[in-house]
Amino acid sequence: MGQEEIDAVAEVIRSGWIGLGPRTAEFERRFAEFCGVRFAVGVNSATAALDLALKLLHVGPGDEVIVPTITFVSTAHAVAYNGARPVFADVDPVTVNLDVADVARKLTPKTKAIIPVHYGGRPVDMDALREVAAGVSLIEDCAHAAGARYRGLPVGGLGAIGCFSFHAVKNLAMGDGGALTLNDAAWCERARRLRWLGIDKGTWDRTVLDQAYWWQYQVDEIGLKCHMNDIAASIGLVQLDKLPRTNGRRREIVQRYFAGLADVAALELPLPDDDAYQSAWHIFQIKCPDRDALSVHLQEQGIATGVHYAPIHLYRCYGDPPVLKQAEALGGRLLTLPLYPDLTDDQVDYVIENIRAFYRNR
Repeated sequence: MGQEEIDAVAEVIRSGWIGLGPRTAEFERRFAEFCGVRFAVGVNSATAALDLALKLLHVGPGDEVIVPTITFVSTAHAVAYNGARPVFADVDPVTVNLDVADVARKLTPKTKAIIPVHYGGRPVDMDALREVAAGVSLIEDCAHAAGARYRGLPVGGLGAIGCFSFHAVKNLAMGDGGALTLNDAAWCERARRLRWLGIDKGTWDRTVLDQAYWWQYQVDEIGLKCHMNDIAASIGLVQLDKLPRTNGRRREIVQRYFAGLADVAALELPLPDDDAYQSAWHIFQIKCPDRDALSVHLQEQGIATGVHYAPIHLYRCYGDPPVLKQAEALGGRLLTLPLYPDLTDDQVDYVIENIRAFYRNR
């Protein structure tokens, strides 16, 4: 972030309207266009977006929702919030995306939805998933994937609903925030009510549009308070303009990693982009032996890494875990390397050199 974001926030503060208002509406219009859908609904996190998406599909007690086990816990938590059961599916050992064959095995008459996560920014094989889903609604978890494309189409419009994150470290960052993307007008209107406690008119709408009795509104169902605000939206509008450039820089860094690590026999690198799959490259994850030791070694050299993610079906909060062999085998081998637009070529080379030195000395 830079001066443009600072100026955008200052303008909103000076306007006197910092809550849910015109900047949020402008961001929703522009982000919907970016994703090739009719509507976007701004919320305060991707977790809220997932929760609302499930509510739009009337997911509730007695229902099952299939989710991948290698994801952030929000994907499964949102299912639990709605009283349904998250059914954990294994992942593809190469892409770390949903294992479509395992999804087919997990489908039951109780399956109300499937949440494919575009892991690391690489789209799921949506055609294969649709083929096995047999009409079950697909909710895209696009938290990693702003700007990714599948067979030429932007993610977020490939299923019934898309859910995005604008958390501080995401490709399009607002500090925090999220959005639903969708094409159904009735769902859009309901989502806008549900994000504002079920109230049928936002405060800005009542102030601007109603000439009399502006304080009156109706509440037909109980919703949450999870809307976006204009401070975050003003940052998001600047970030949206920057996204092609910053995602382009991510791709340059990824190519440098590929070139520098391709001949390290111990490592498995992620799949490169091709005509069908263009990743947003939110993360660059390697699969490696001695993962923990490598992470400590890099930390000692001033290089921060991460793990995205330990298989979440093993967390106690979800009850007795199924056996998901591929994910469990991957869980101790995944390591996320530094990847952000301000990373310099020299810094990337420094990461590469230290990884090569680690395996050279073992």
